[in-house]
Amino acid sequence: MPGAKEDLLVRSVAFSHDGHIPKKYSCDGDNINPPLEIANIPSSTKSLALIMEDPDAPRGVFDHWIVWNIPPNAAIAENANPGL
Repeated sequence: MPGAKEDLLVRSVAFSHDGHIPKKYSCDGDNINPPLEIANIPSSTKSLALIMEDPDAPRGVFDHWIVWNIPPNAAIAENANPGL
């Protein structure tokens, strides 16, 4: 369909969609971020923000990671500091 927009896509080679994030990326492991790729970003995007929310935390929803000012053309490498 001409002019159709694709949904924003966030993925990682470290785990599958709806899968568990490996222990390596937790406070019980190396406590580092997984590698992430973000695709289908609108061309007018100035920066990105990412919120890593855990709906299964023992005391209810917990935000593990909040990052902003991520350049829209950057892949996020493992153990990176992608924004502020």
